[in-house]
Amino acid sequence: MKFDIDYVEKLAKVLADNSLTEISLEDGEQAITLRKEVMGVAATPVALPAAQPAAAAPSTSAAPAEVKEVKKGKPLTSPMVGTFYSAPSPDAEPFVKVGQTVKEGDVVCIVEAMKLMNEIEAEFSGKITEICVQDGQPVEFGQVLMYIE
Repeated sequence: MKFDIDYVEKLAKVLADNSLTEISLEDGEQAITLRKEVMGVAATPVALPAAQPAAAAPSTSAAPAEVKEVKKGKPLTSPMVGTFYSAPSPDAEPFVKVGQTVKEGDVVCIVEAMKLMNEIEAEFSGKITEICVQDGQPVEFGQVLMYIE
């Protein structure tokens, strides 16, 4: 199933009318995320396979944006709000790199919350296809940290 343009436009209107910065919906193997830049630039919709975020691209025209489909693997999401760290210390090697194979239970990163360092483990085995967060970046609950296929 593909999201039709009328549906995407309605989602963009909900985003704008409710002062939201992001909307994500999932329907089976398809998902869509609409993001609006903080400076108030129009939202750009992008359709992706299940629960994968779309990169926001500025759009200043009222014309519908291009819709893309991409397959990156299963998302590993943050179980809490905090700060993402890719390594156990600033001078250490990252826990994982793109292209590396991990097993279920392997520590892949740390999310610091309230001065506690929480080791985040792979929920399934596979190869890291993308790391979506930079070291030291704040993360939200449910935000995709990386994809594993």
